[in-house]
Amino acid sequence: MRAITTEKVATFMAILVTGAAGFIGFHAARALLQRGETIVGVDCLTEFYDVSLKHARLAELARFERFSFERLDLADHDAVRALVLGHGFTRILHLAAQAGVRYSLENPFAYTHSNVSGHLSVLEAARALGPRLEHLVYASSSSVYGERPASRGFREDDPVDAPVSLYAATKRADELMTRTYAHLYALPATGLRFFTVYGPWGRPDMAYFSFSEKMAAGETIELFNAGRNTRDFTFIDDIIPSLIRLLEDNPGPGARVFNIGGSSPVDTLSLVSALERGLAMTAQVVHTASQPGDVSATWADTSAFEALYGATPQTPLDKGIGVFTRWFTQWRDTRAKAS
Repeated sequence: MRAITTEKVATFMAILVTGAAGFIGFHAARALLQRGETIVGVDCLTEFYDVSLKHARLAELARFERFSFERLDLADHDAVRALVLGHGFTRILHLAAQAGVRYSLENPFAYTHSNVSGHLSVLEAARALGPRLEHLVYASSSSVYGERPASRGFREDDPVDAPVSLYAATKRADELMTRTYAHLYALPATGLRFFTVYGPWGRPDMAYFSFSEKMAAGETIELFNAGRNTRDFTFIDDIIPSLIRLLEDNPGPGARVFNIGGSSPVDTLSLVSALERGLAMTAQVVHTASQPGDVSATWADTSAFEALYGATPQTPLDKGIGVFTRWFTQWRDTRAKAS
């Protein structure tokens, strides 16, 4: 295991964080700023979900003097190149993407625009930096594994050639493009296959958030596959130290991928029970069939990451959902007062 600590403070030039107004990007940028790093955040503020939440995240980041923000569409190749070369970033944390499995069935071109063209822009800009680039860390997804038996954790060397959603296909395309660029141009790049990350300031399109909104409004929630689908829920505070450890590392030329997950999958019924306890209310549930693009289970084997960087803490679902529901209640009250 490499002796890398997350307590190291302000040793790098400005770090580029794409998707800074997004869920994981916001948390990563804030953690880096709290360490004294200088962050340039980029986001195009799409309307995939409530833009006011994205603006609220940016307002939190704007409290830090070392934070600056650029509204930018990553598919604008020339603008991305100019930004990256203008700042001369040595570290890039690329978390911007069009997320969501079901939305990809309705708006497929949004995914090739953001996840393929946008990712290619970042790779081209990283190539232009040449040897100045010490590390490109980017977001992939557990969706690349597709539908597979969950008799054990998914490993990075498992087959990933049968995605069941366009979203998954675009994230796998990102991994393949990155491998090609690392081979051709000696880029140091690491992809992270995130497993159902949740927590405060999260994405309203994800089940735990949308269920909370419907429960609070007295509406019914839909459980697909009778609530038997399992997900490896991963609390946001558990993954941020991992991102920082990776950014501090200079792995040398090459492309790697790691799973980042809680390694403790639970079914959707258990998620609903945790939300009921956290919100102190009973959910009104209706059961429906599985949806196209969904997988029945995810489960991260994180041994490859742990061998190099140490174990990631595993917050129990009840505890993590408790933290989320306290934030959610406050956020909902704040919105109600503003309206």
